[in-house]
Amino acid sequence: MYEFHRLTSGVSMNIHYLQHGASEGVGRIADWARARGLTLPGSHLYRGEKFPAVDSVDFLIIMGGEMNIYQHRDHPWLVEEKRFIKAAIEHGKIVLGICLGAQLIADALGAKVYQNPEIEIGWFPVRFAGSAKEHAPFRSFPPELTALHWHGDTFDLPPNAIRLASSAACENQGFLYKERVAALQFHIEVGREEIELFLGGGGEIGSGRFIQTAEAIRSCDRYLPATEKTLWSMLDGLASINGPRGAGDIRP
Repeated sequence: MYEFHRLTSGVSMNIHYLQHGASEGVGRIADWARARGLTLPGSHLYRGEKFPAVDSVDFLIIMGGEMNIYQHRDHPWLVEEKRFIKAAIEHGKIVLGICLGAQLIADALGAKVYQNPEIEIGWFPVRFAGSAKEHAPFRSFPPELTALHWHGDTFDLPPNAIRLASSAACENQGFLYKERVAALQFHIEVGREEIELFLGGGGEIGSGRFIQTAEAIRSCDRYLPATEKTLWSMLDGLASINGPRGAGDIRP
């Protein structure tokens, strides 16, 4: 476990997460919340659970999922989720999206989400833009981090968003919008348990230039300390943003 000192354990903040499938939960975000003395309620949308009132949330975390953002027929709750995310952004909430969550944020901000030229599954380096360090949540990020990827889609940068990171397979690996909304295409929230859930019992993953074997994905011990440290640093930075900005307009 890592020690960070930007927040005290007594910080008061209402966090809520949105989960899209049984295999993609909050992972090590739960460890961070527990260490900071925060409760971490969530809505498991695939079970039909309801969204909270937007006004009751200070910090919204949107997790990944196996579906695409446009699969409304198969997952009707996606329509309401998009409205909820847009409302959270408009009301100045702190919002973090991971993988599918990042794509949903991009869509809510009017950016195009589409198939990436490459499927990216496995541990690959992410390069962070120098400008990322100008923003508090990413000030402690290293120039490069090997993180877990598990996606076939990508997104264009929304208007007025700042690119945070890129990889060899995917130009837009993350962005920041108006200081309070962060989107990461890659996974830094995973530990060993989450990786096993992603692998789903060891079935075939497929093949490609940026697709690793299950064995290679499981060989992750050298990467986890750095991803956990980066996760905690980012969450501390986001949670340290002062108060709601007030209702805003997400249009450029």
